[in-house]
Amino acid sequence: MRKKVLITGKDSYIGDSISRFCDGYDVDIVDTVSSDWKNTDFSVYDAVVHVAAIVHKQKRKFSDEEYYEVNCDLAYDIAKKAKEAKVKQFVFLSTMSVYGVLNGVITKDTKTKPFNIYGESKLKAENKISTLIDDDFTVTIVRPPIVYGKGCKGNYVELSKFASKFPFFPDYESKRSMIYIENLCAFIRKTIDERLGGVFCPQDKDYVSTKYMVSLIAKVNGKKIRLTKVFNPFINIALKMKISIVCKVFGSLTYEKDMCIDFEKVDLETAINRTENKA
Repeated sequence: MRKKVLITGKDSYIGDSISRFCDGYDVDIVDTVSSDWKNTDFSVYDAVVHVAAIVHKQKRKFSDEEYYEVNCDLAYDIAKKAKEAKVKQFVFLSTMSVYGVLNGVITKDTKTKPFNIYGESKLKAENKISTLIDDDFTVTIVRPPIVYGKGCKGNYVELSKFASKFPFFPDYESKRSMIYIENLCAFIRKTIDERLGGVFCPQDKDYVSTKYMVSLIAKVNGKKIRLTKVFNPFINIALKMKISIVCKVFGSLTYEKDMCIDFEKVDLETAINRTENKA
């Protein structure tokens, strides 16, 4: 029997991707900016996947109150409506930012300590939604690292532009947990198929170094990029000073592999080819 899934959060990159890549489900998407979600009958769905949020990179600046209203209160209200409608599972898209770690390795023992309002509002939502858990209502919290794929926004787009314009890039060693959008969608489908409850930190099988990703992007676009160590001393200084943009590009931030389910549908090179629209 085909499962019916409701995605709350229209025009969301992850939400739209779930609707494309979760074959075998009957998927509907509802707007949360308007009152559409309030007028939707949740009782016909097996699971609700909540992706609506204010993220830390937006065209306009939002107040702390708006972050809490959207990322926490709205999420809780939708989860509560789902429970009252006898929906069996609520999947909440959270973030790696709840840990508040800029560089290093996140382990099972790492405490949540957000450093920005985005992470704080998401963590508060996690805690609030978790109060609804019982034998008939499963809550699945997903804390993905950097998500990339065709049509994505954020750091990947900037790296792709750099790889297409410049002939060189710093030869600096780093490790990043990342997850390709199809892998994330496949993981979310697994949690729904098996009705998995709890907190999950999915990632691609292998850590990614920024220099390798840039080299691979250049390669699939038929370009060559030369790696140089000349900038490394300046990068080291910037990392010690915790300069945000440098930390994001050259810092190492990973989930310890023991805390993640080993789940990968698409390997890195294939993912880059698809993202760059070369496959």
